[in-house]
Amino acid sequence: MDSTPSKSDKAGDSPLSGKKLGEYQLLRRLGRGGMSEVYLAEQQSLRRKVAFKVLKSDLAEDESFVRRFHKEAQAAAALVHANIVQIHEVGCIDGVHYIAQEYVPGQSLAQYLARHGAVDVELAISILFQVTSALGRAGDQGIIHRDIKPANIMLSSTGEVKVADFGLARITSDTEGVDATQVGITMGTPLYMSPEQAEGEGVDPRSDIYSLGVTAYQMIAGRPPFEGETALSIAVQHLKREPEPLGELRPGLPEPLVAIVHRMLEKEPASRFQSAAELLQELRALEVEGMDISWPTDVTGPGGVDWGNQAEATQQLDTLMKTATRQSGRWLRLPSLALPIAKQLLMLAAFLVAAALPQLLPPRPLLDIDAGSTAVDRKGSVEEQYVYASLTNREDALMSVEKYFPADGPEGNAKNQRFANLARQKLGDLYLEQDKLQQAMECYTDLVNLGPEDPVLQAFGLVGQINVHVRQGELEEINEKIITIASLTWDLDQSIPVEVIRELRQKLDPSLQETFEDVLLEVLETRDRL
Repeated sequence: MDSTPSKSDKAGDSPLSGKKLGEYQLLRRLGRGGMSEVYLAEQQSLRRKVAFKVLKSDLAEDESFVRRFHKEAQAAAALVHANIVQIHEVGCIDGVHYIAQEYVPGQSLAQYLARHGAVDVELAISILFQVTSALGRAGDQGIIHRDIKPANIMLSSTGEVKVADFGLARITSDTEGVDATQVGITMGTPLYMSPEQAEGEGVDPRSDIYSLGVTAYQMIAGRPPFEGETALSIAVQHLKREPEPLGELRPGLPEPLVAIVHRMLEKEPASRFQSAAELLQELRALEVEGMDISWPTDVTGPGGVDWGNQAEATQQLDTLMKTATRQSGRWLRLPSLALPIAKQLLMLAAFLVAAALPQLLPPRPLLDIDAGSTAVDRKGSVEEQYVYASLTNREDALMSVEKYFPADGPEGNAKNQRFANLARQKLGDLYLEQDKLQQAMECYTDLVNLGPEDPVLQAFGLVGQINVHVRQGELEEINEKIITIASLTWDLDQSIPVEVIRELRQKLDPSLQETFEDVLLEVLETRDRL
């Protein structure tokens, strides 16, 4: 969002414009974000302009938001560095919670790129160096920005680059024991988020290095490495797609610079630069023939940071839900799509209870099931034990599969483990029915942890986890799991039986079934276009 005020941001339309709070005279609104509004203000005691960030009134009624707002300010205020927008004061006046911070005359890198496209190599290196210096200072104090992007990088008229809005910062030290931004909450802006952010995993300073790599790529190539119509399609590309080589998009680039940017964009954090200090060392070693950094003369402007698109966790979920293209009756088209999926999916038909049992069981009379019986005896084979457990659908019966046929026992094998996992899935479903959410989550988590060795059961485990999160009202976790399912879908390379897709869909909470359908189709359509 351009910091130049639009009609809606003029004084008459901004609730606090023209008002005085303490020693701050609010002049005009610069922009709005997910949690706050930002005004240009004059701090009268020091006769200086400041950016005055105000927590939105509806959120100010929520004590958790207020705590997070002040925690954000306290974390950022500790960062004193020439390349970081400084926090002057945090407080509350007449019920208005605010942060007064440095006002940077100039424009954001996002605004500059929108007007000019790709920048000169020398300028890109200068910006990259200064932002990395800021991240180095933040990393030294255990703070992660979590939302590095051109809109949060200010180009001042004096040639300084300043990183703004550590509002998504996460304090990595354990000094307080509780972090307002918990692991599992997807934060950041989809165009620039790291793969681990997209999946809701824990992040560290290497995540900021990835986001800066996306920014560097855009500065040099004139466009981000991954683009798409929705947040979901972009997030999945960060997880699964490799960026086009910079050297092909812009021939003549210094090879060391290309290597640096692509290393920043490695999917695995362990393959990236491990710290800002390490990245700085590589940047210092760059030698560009005839390099002469001339600061642009047209960065002067109305000033202020692009405060829009704060990408709160709940907003991310809302984007995911609302932007997936919806088409009436589309589910009926699935058989004709020949949807790709992993080879292991073909195995699922053999293990779905309704379809698989006739083929798995040896030819013998049907088992006698006494619904009133409470004893669970050992059957002749793991297949029979599983059938008995499935038909009785009791906790003790389902647990008996692994009890009598352990995978790590003297007769243990992969088949025993497979049926134990299938029983665990049904046990999770039973716990969910009984509203035993903790036990259900434990069962589903075991399935998710199977990982690549069984992506089918992993997907069913994710669906189960989502259902638990729905019951508990945990929107951020739902977002995380849906993106993870989407990333699994990206890898699939065999046709998936439509009945399997329907099984996954039907197991989802009804409120999410249409979203699941949209996510599946959107990811496959995005992949096929690339």
